[in-house]
Amino acid sequence: MIFKVFYQKDKSRSPRRETTETLYLDIDVDNISDGIIIARELLAKNTEYHIEFIDGLSDEAVEYEKETGVFEITSF
Repeated sequence: MIFKVFYQKDKSRSPRRETTETLYLDIDVDNISDGIIIARELLAKNTEYHIEFIDGLSDEAVEYEKETGVFEITSF
């Protein structure tokens, strides 16, 4: 399942919509809840980002993301 992560690179400042960035993770899970937990653990272990939100994407949403933006799976 593909997860879209909204984050801030700098933990020392309050989150601002204008500086929110995104990345995509491909995590092999059966449900969204488990994927969010694993995603948070991966990000905590490998980054210093301030995580705002993690969303599990449907197949249609993944296709939309591929068509409209820079879609690249992040791996650690």
